[in-house]
Amino acid sequence: MSTIISTNPYSGTEIESFTAHTKKEITEILEKADKRFYAWRETSFAERKKLMLAAASELKKNKQEYAEKMTLEIGKPISQSIAEVEKCAWVCEYYAEEAKTHLANEVIKTDAHKSYTSYEPLGVVLAVMPWNYPFWQVFRFAAPALMAGNIGVLKHASNVFGSALNIEQVFKRAGFPDNCFTTLLVGSDKIEAIIENPIVKAVTLTGSGPAGSAVAETAGKNIKKSVLELGGNNALVVLKDCDITKTVDVCVQARFQNTGQSCIAGKRLIIDHSIAEEFTEKLLRKVRELKSGDPMDAETYIGTMAREDLASELEDQVAKSIKEGAKLLIGGKRQGAYFEPTVLGNVTPKMTVFKEETFGPALSITTFKTMDEAIELSNNSKFGLGVSIFTKDIETAEKLAYRFNEGAVFINELVKSDPRLPFGGVKESGYGRELSKHGIREFVNRKTVYIK
Repeated sequence: MSTIISTNPYSGTEIESFTAHTKKEITEILEKADKRFYAWRETSFAERKKLMLAAASELKKNKQEYAEKMTLEIGKPISQSIAEVEKCAWVCEYYAEEAKTHLANEVIKTDAHKSYTSYEPLGVVLAVMPWNYPFWQVFRFAAPALMAGNIGVLKHASNVFGSALNIEQVFKRAGFPDNCFTTLLVGSDKIEAIIENPIVKAVTLTGSGPAGSAVAETAGKNIKKSVLELGGNNALVVLKDCDITKTVDVCVQARFQNTGQSCIAGKRLIIDHSIAEEFTEKLLRKVRELKSGDPMDAETYIGTMAREDLASELEDQVAKSIKEGAKLLIGGKRQGAYFEPTVLGNVTPKMTVFKEETFGPALSITTFKTMDEAIELSNNSKFGLGVSIFTKDIETAEKLAYRFNEGAVFINELVKSDPRLPFGGVKESGYGRELSKHGIREFVNRKTVYIK
């Protein structure tokens, strides 16, 4: 029986330990989930709505409790942890209200007396989730999956098992029947066998490219549906006619919130050369004002990174880029799991911080002279999750949106996930969509019904 230790990255102290589920326990959990599905799918949308609204209420009522655990586990600033829990309540409320409409039978006129498409649940869906948004990543899957009549089984990242159990607790406190949503305390080495289990009908993963590739391979071999939300190297494309003050504020938030540990963070600042000097000066002033410190302090904006090895990896990427010719404008130092907010100038597409995803508080700056060059720089990435364009000429920016090879184009705003909009990427950022009606329809059987 193996033990998993949870460590506070800020203090370095042990939080708690967890006993991993055995092979027998995993089988029992899956069997109970499967049995629950056949009763759960018979419930009405009205019944599910009542329970999902109760989950939203539970999240709001005990947001401090859930946020504190999150902050202890990954060093996330407490104010941002609270905001994450509140956003989870929003997605629960959204699907409680909209699921019935999203999954209503779609009547299609044919030569039949009646023909339509119905949307029916698949069964037990496995969610393999990351640590960086330990509540939000899970709830944006769980809320639509449960409202569609599916059962959720969670394999969370090993450093956020406390949050994983808290999520299970949210659904229990809300009154959901046993085994509607269950957490598996297992390492990544157990995922393949779980996916292969006939009880599991589909899998969704948010995480790294290698993890996504491994999960997709196993799901593919077993002919099971998968949705992947992987990495990102989003560009912040700043045109010379932008509102500089407002754009600086958005770019700082886009890069440095959640201590830069986000797939949709704006990691590459691509800016018109004519305003680069003024923009950079104002940007650096804002970055200097970001307060680092104890993640439990409500005033802290930059906490520690989730683990020391992650901070060390970012340190290496920054050091390599400086050797390659990038100019260190601010930051660059690491102390344990803490990495200073960092900005690098003179970055070219051949440099490490441009080519690779930097999962932490480091921003690269690259300049351009023409719009065609800006689009080429933005698209020069193996990822395609999203891009932000900043300009006062909204009409032109909208016309150019199709030229960006991304899952999302945001004009004068940072890329963010919203329950009302589909979320997902192209290229090595994955496939499938979460959220909105598109997300809830990923894990359903689109059944054709034809009546003569």
